[in-house]
Formats: sequence, C-alpha cells, structure tokens
Amino acid sequence: MKSETLTKPGDQKMGDIHPPLSEKNLYSAGSILKETEKLLVDKYGERINTLTLKKAVIGIFYTGVQLSDGSSGICFTPIKAIPESVCCPSSARAMPRAGNLKGMKMAEVLRYLTQPAPIKRAIAIATLNALSDGIWKNNPEEGAGKYKIVESDDIFSLGDPEDIKKAVVIGALIPVIKLFKEKQIPYRIAELDIRTLKKEELPFFVSQDDLSGELATADMVIISGTTLLNDTLEGILKACNPDSKIILIGPTATMLPDSFFSRKVSVLAGNRVINPGKMFDVLIEGGSGYHFYGDSSKKIMIIKN
Repeated sequence: MKSETLTKPGDQKMGDIHPPLSEKNLYSAGSILKETEKLLVDKYGERINTLTLKKAVIGIFYTGVQLSDGSSGICFTPIKAIPESVCCPSSARAMPRAGNLKGMKMAEVLRYLTQPAPIKRAIAIATLNALSDGIWKNNPEEGAGKYKIVESDDIFSLGDPEDIKKAVVIGALIPVIKLFKEKQIPYRIAELDIRTLKKEELPFFVSQDDLSGELATADMVIISGTTLLNDTLEGILKACNPDSKIILIGPTATMLPDSFFSRKVSVLAGNRVINPGKMFDVLIEGGSGYHFYGDSSKKIMIIKN
C-alpha cells in the first residue's frame, strides 16, 4: 500500500495551493495532513501569524501543545518509532530544539509535518488539533451542513451492529476489540506489533499482505489515528470498500474533517482538551488516555452529514 508522497520536505510554504485532487493526489501519503494545514491557514488568515507555541509537553503516551490564544491539542507520542532514544547524543537529533519550543511561530511548527523525526511530527499534528480547536471555539457554527460534533464515543450509535458482517480494526484498539467481542461481530485485526495482541486475539490477526483484501470486503473499518503519524492512512483508505462505515479513532485525529471526509471516512472519534492545565500535569507524569478522559478532555465524534 505504498504511495507517492504529495510533497517533499520544504517544497511548500504556508498557504501554497495543492495540485488538483486526482486519485493519485487524493491518496498520496501525508496528503491529508498537508490539506488540513492549508485549510486551517486559509481560515485563520493573517491571524495565524500572531499565534505562537505557548507550551509543549512530550509525554510517554501523548504529546500536548497549547497555543498563545489558549487553544490546545494532543497527539499520540510515537516512542517506538524513535530508534535514537537509546543514548543522549543520538536522541538529541530527534528533538534538537528541546527547551526552545516556547514562542515558536506557527509557520515554524507546521514545517515539522514534513520532517522525518517522529516527535516533531507529533508536535505538528497536536498543533493542527489545537488550531482546529481554536476554529471551533471562535465559530461554533463551523461545519454546519457538512458535519456535526457530538459529545460521545459510542460508535454503535451510528447504526445497527447487526448490519456489520465483518469489521477490520487497524491498530490494537483494545476497547474497540472488546466491543466487537461483546456484540459478537466478526472482526480482523491489523497491527504492526503483534506482541500487543492477546493470545485469544491472534487467530484474528491479518498480515499486511492480506490487509487490502480484508478492507475491500469489510462493512466497518476502525482505524487508529496514529496512522497519521506514519503516513499509512491514505493507503489504508484507498483499499477500503466505499460503502463501509470508516471511523478514525483517537486524540491524534481531532481536527477539521474535510480532507478525511473526501476520502471515504465517515466519523472522526477524538478528544477535545477542556482543561489544559490538568492535561499537561497528566502528560508530564506519564499518564495515558485513561488518566485524562472526562477530567481534562472530552470524547467527541465529528460525524459527516
């Protein structure tokens, strides 16, 4: 499921116009993030030049940022993707500006989207989520007619579970897998690290070689938002059955949904930060989603009309 990249690092500046959305461009790796970046920059206009990074916390499980206007966002921390984290000299290359992130302008932060260092990409994606949060705060009517935002994480409220003959889960999303077991929905799991699966789940594991065939015949596909970090999301979506219910899940995918909806996605099930102070305290102390759900963030679903 490899695809050509839409741009090379440094090719584009903020506000550049993308090529027409042919299928090649539509499913190019990283194209969703770049389109969302451009959409946000266009919506903010000159205001974006006044925004800076007020705070950035890189936790074990999640990375969080807060902008100078108070808007906040989070993203999964891709610890496993950082082979440099074994010693100080090499790990310094992964985040060379540590201690100097505060005060960075948005143009600088968003350049991290096209850089290979995983932590930089996590900061940039968290920033896209924070910018989206700012859009929704300033304009509650944003998206009216195109989508609605509801405070819920009940993916089965969107349809009858009995209509699902086969589901595919991308990533070891334990709560989702548990729901499929309880509702006796046939499912398959695609996960890069098979060690994260329980013994009883191994028979449902699907290899990368077989994944395209499984996606093409699934009624529901649940995809971890972490696929945004490793540029695999577009290839996965291209292989999906256009008639299936496709849900992207996790705090990493809590941003303007336009580019997702144009590529078969039906729902973004993410998290909006409601108490940045508490959120950062949790992240600093190594907390995971179980520690901040409902307290410093709320689960939301962005549902395509």
